[in-house]
Amino acid sequence: MPTLTENVDDFLAQKRIAVAGVSRNKDSMGVANGIYRKLRDAGYQVFAVNPNADTVEGDPCYPNLKAIPEPVDGVVIGTRPEIAEQIVRDCAEAGVKRVWMHRSFGQGSVSDEATKFCKENGITVIPGGCPLMFCEPVDFGHKCIRWWLGVTGSLPK
Repeated sequence: MPTLTENVDDFLAQKRIAVAGVSRNKDSMGVANGIYRKLRDAGYQVFAVNPNADTVEGDPCYPNLKAIPEPVDGVVIGTRPEIAEQIVRDCAEAGVKRVWMHRSFGQGSVSDEATKFCKENGITVIPGGCPLMFCEPVDFGHKCIRWWLGVTGSLPK
């Protein structure tokens, strides 16, 4: 079974990543928007997913994974857990093999049902943590969060 580091390295080695749960509010400080900006700025080809927006961060936004014109390599989920369950089903239908459900503290986007579905359907899942704790260059705040989650045993397995 791959380690967290191996799953993170594999996920971040991909180039086409969708971020579900981005806000249509251009000034949003939301989790998904922060992840979207960081991945875009780091050179990834990112796709915003929100059924209620046409654009996000000045880029086209798609209502769901199936609407993205070309297949994506991975999906970061930054939604409520109950929405994550539908998104992972969409991932299976779209042939997406990598999912990262965001969580730093609290519940985040992680759903036990969605995690189980991924494992049963051959989708590599990272059930927690944040790509910003691993995507270089990592800012001081995310280094601290990663350290704390590691010390407390709260990083995903």
